[in-house]
Amino acid sequence: MMPYAPATLAELLAAGFDDIIDVRSPAEYAEDHIPGAVNLPALSNAERARVGTVYVQESRFMARRMGAALVARNVAAHLEGHLVGKGPRYRPLVYCWRGGQRSGSVATILRQIGWQAETLEDGWRGYRRMVVEMLYKAPFPAPLAVLDGNTGTAKTELLHLMAARGVQVIDLEGLARHRGSLFGARAGGQPSQKAFETALARAMAGLDSARPVVVEAESNKIGDLFLPPALWQAMQRAPRVALAAPLAERAAYLARSYADLTEDRAELAAVIDRLRPYHAAERIETWHALAREGAFEALAAALMEVHYDPRYARSALRRAEPPQHRIEMTDMRAEGLAATADRLEQAVARLRQPDAGGTVRSAGHKHRA
Repeated sequence: MMPYAPATLAELLAAGFDDIIDVRSPAEYAEDHIPGAVNLPALSNAERARVGTVYVQESRFMARRMGAALVARNVAAHLEGHLVGKGPRYRPLVYCWRGGQRSGSVATILRQIGWQAETLEDGWRGYRRMVVEMLYKAPFPAPLAVLDGNTGTAKTELLHLMAARGVQVIDLEGLARHRGSLFGARAGGQPSQKAFETALARAMAGLDSARPVVVEAESNKIGDLFLPPALWQAMQRAPRVALAAPLAERAAYLARSYADLTEDRAELAAVIDRLRPYHAAERIETWHALAREGAFEALAAALMEVHYDPRYARSALRRAEPPQHRIEMTDMRAEGLAATADRLEQAVARLRQPDAGGTVRSAGHKHRA
């Protein structure tokens, strides 16, 4: 049977296999895998290392014999585990690193049972080429709009509220599992760069190219992860909607939103200490004192006024074009944010997009009634 060879990532994701089975080791799977794939390893991490050592130090034949025995035992365990309830019409797609022996061996066993198992041409390596093509070579596939604003203007929450209203959005910070500042780390840490790009490519593959998609304003790096060129270049050219809110409202919002960090006093103190290269020791100690007192709104206000807002202003000065729309917020509680999301939906519908020659044109998107 010829390997399955999709032309695009969207085609692969819509292919309709009953399962996509990644037979690589758990470590390979953890770094990156096709969205939705289940890990049924042909070889464990330790087994793969052992077979590789024999291959290099002893002989190819001995490595293959050892590998065949290990693969057979592992497939037997999968047949009695994840695969035990699969019926006679089961149709999985099986892949390994480059569509070679591991996926071929597993697929052969599954086909002998009577299942319609297929392998992916070039395996994960071929899949990765599709991701790289989408993120590093092709233009961004839809008109883009950027939601901008100072720290604490609820940009991420507003993205989600817009999505609930039918607006296309991509939550970059959600995909990167980071809130985009020194205070932005999340429990569990960030994915690998490859896994982040997989999540982004999956989001992009599902976009309607005729409608604008909204992303939050970012630098080209979120935590330790870099935005790929196609997206970053599109963001630099995209029209912007800027949010503004009083400092007190933003401080109260941040104190609510960062409760996970403020509850961990040791971690909060460690993050404040990371600001020492940028501020005098006396100011750092003042911030530590506010944290110890539980004065989190005052701490958030001080950090924004002295650290984040000036940096935002300096970055804004480097932008060639002002925002196409500016929305003032006076209430950042639930009802106020809902009203702002309605205004944002209308603003995005009115945005004009630059064409290839730099001329601004209408986005052509009708907003929801």
